[in-house]
This record gives sequence, structure tokens and C-alpha cells, in this order.
Amino acid sequence: MLIAAAVCPCPPLLVPEVAAGAAPELDGLRAACLDAVAALAAARPERLIVAGPAEQAGRGAHAQGATGSFRGFGVDVEVRLGGAAPGGGAVGGPLPPSLAVGAWLLERAGWDVSPVEGLGVGEPLEAERCIQVGRKLAASAERVALLVMGDGSACRTLKAPGYLDERAAAFDAELARALAAADTAALAALDEQLAYELKAAGRAPLQVLAGAAEGAGLKGELRYDEAPYGVGYFVARWA
Repeated sequence: MLIAAAVCPCPPLLVPEVAAGAAPELDGLRAACLDAVAALAAARPERLIVAGPAEQAGRGAHAQGATGSFRGFGVDVEVRLGGAAPGGGAVGGPLPPSLAVGAWLLERAGWDVSPVEGLGVGEPLEAERCIQVGRKLAASAERVALLVMGDGSACRTLKAPGYLDERAAAFDAELARALAAADTAALAALDEQLAYELKAAGRAPLQVLAGAAEGAGLKGELRYDEAPYGVGYFVARWA
């Protein structure tokens, strides 16, 4: 059963070494993310799953101990998901960037509450399939928590990665409302095509959350809602 969830954005710029001179601009976002992770820890789950968008090579499950790095973003920073692998077992391939950011947050927070697993979710995964995946995750243990990594639209300004799209503000506003209200039906109903056109990288993992949280009776709290680089960044806590 899902007992808690946190939603955080996944830009590598969250890592100060990647952001370099611009790092202070996201200090408030980092603090909100770490507070959200602390709330997950306070829930004392027996299993934590970090879910985030992934390209083909990073899709699927990633065991505790899987590594990722930010060398592709110009810095020699490596992270490990949830610490060392239990028993020194195999951990599979490298983490996709979204899960690497999640692993970095867990390291910064000193996560030691429960075993950690990663799930890379492909952007094309249909909504109903995402919801089914979430339901299975929630049923996998009595006390499950989710850390969902994902951004809103990337089209909020002229300088945004996807340029300005007049539909982006309304899309992000509805997403923010759904996160604040822990509205699983609204997340499940996110328009896949529109999310794709607006380059909203969080659509699929958020719909995994929608499936996992069905019937859990969680209450939401939105802690951050900004678009500092023309990309919708949200931090929410569900408990």
C-alpha cells in the first residue's frame, strides 16, 4: 500500500556542480526537494521506489546500488541509488538522468530508512499502462513510498527549451492543482499528446503515481511551483 509520496523535478541543474555559477538560483528548489524527501523518511516505508522519465536504455527496474553520473553534463560527479547493493549483488545498467538526480537527493538527505529501487518510465508509455504499473508497485508491500521525479511543461517562455507555447501555463496550472489536492483522477487524465507537445517529462511517472495512490486516501501539499527557466518545476508531498 502506498503510504507516502513526494514529487520533485529532475533537472541536472539541481546538482550544484552542474549548475556552477547559477547554483544559488535553485537553492529554494533544492531545499523544498530535501524537505519532501525528509517527509518520506518520516513515514518509515519498508520500500522506496524512485520513478522518473527515461530514454530506451534507462527504462525498467534499477536495483539498489545502481550508479549514475553527471559526466554528460560536464562534471565528474557520480551517485549511487540508495547506497551499496545488498549482498554485493548485480545492480544492472547506469541510471538515467532523472533517477541520478533522485539518487543525488537521497544521498544529500542521508537516506537510510529502507531499501531503494529505481524505475525508469518511458515517455511513450500509455496512461493506462502507467496506472497499472503504479497499482502493482503499491501492492508490492504493506508500506510503500514513491519519489517521483519529473518536470512540467518546457514551453513557458520564449527562452524555454521548447519555446513559448500558450497552452503551457494552463497545463502546468492544472498539474499544480492536482498535486496540491492529491487528485489521482486528474493525474490519470493528463493528456498524453499535449504533454508530449509541451515536452512535459513528468507525465508518465506522474501517472504511475496516480495508479499507486488510488484509494490510499493521501492528502497533498504543494511546496514549490515555479518555472525559473521556462520549465514547470513542482515539489509536492502526499501523506
